[in-house]
Amino acid sequence: MIRYKNIILSILVSLLFSACVSVPKNTANVCEIFSEKYFWFKNALTTEKKWGAPIELQMAIVKKESGFDWLAKPERTKIFKIIPWTRPSSSFGFSQAVDGTWDLYKRATGNDLALRATFADSSDFIGWYVDQTYKKLKISKKDYYRQYLAYHEGWNGYKDYKKKPNVVSYAREVNDQAKIYKRQLNRCKSELDRNKYILF
Repeated sequence: MIRYKNIILSILVSLLFSACVSVPKNTANVCEIFSEKYFWFKNALTTEKKWGAPIELQMAIVKKESGFDWLAKPERTKIFKIIPWTRPSSSFGFSQAVDGTWDLYKRATGNDLALRATFADSSDFIGWYVDQTYKKLKISKKDYYRQYLAYHEGWNGYKDYKKKPNVVSYAREVNDQAKIYKRQLNRCKSELDRNKYILF
């Protein structure tokens, strides 16, 4: 009997874990994302309240950076176009934060156990970064376009973004996606807020 209970418990834990980390079915609709993964909504809302980073900006950054893939990494470069070689950066996880910036975040916040593969920590990282960008570069937290430029290029590299047309294009994508997410959130946020009384 104990053996069967352990097997069932293992299956339930596996299902719960896979549900938490699988890519949402429809990443174009933030209401559907949060309906599928309600804890992500709670994480993003906590980050918004803590750092002032709008939920729609957080989600647009994650969509652009990792496509909501918790294990996302840059593709390896190739030698002679066929032999896998090194990766172009140490970017990893939902936020695609690089090693150095992630370590800076952990030291600054005291969140020593933070993992880039967890949505909660990635959300908090993005919120912290957006807040730092506001403090360092005076970029409004609601300026999706310029916030993403600073996110992608770093605070020191931000001033040179005009030399990189591809980065400008990425920032426009994030800006447009954040606006779409914001409109969607306006329609479903009250329902998501109500759900917390059902789940907790």
